[in-house]
Amino acid sequence: MNRVIKLVSIVVLVTFALASCMTHVHTVGQGPQTYETVTERQWYVLWGLVDITTPSTERMAAGAQDYEIVTEFTPLDVVIGFFTGIATVYPRSVTVVR
Repeated sequence: MNRVIKLVSIVVLVTFALASCMTHVHTVGQGPQTYETVTERQWYVLWGLVDITTPSTERMAAGAQDYEIVTEFTPLDVVIGFFTGIATVYPRSVTVVR
């Protein structure tokens, strides 16, 4: 039993440690100027094959010409996905840094 707890603990720690490996950064214009952030979640079904929500990065940028778009699986996304993954629903965070 003790061995199972250790194995589960290691798997959970590795999952959290590697969650940020799936980060994509797109710079628009000169990049962020004021470093204000707006974050929304993008939801997928069927293990990521079909997106059911798509955040509007133009709306999130609020008219800024210079900003950065960061899409990533945060540790919170991993936790949410752990519970909603049974129904094949997974989130991803989209952040706009102005």
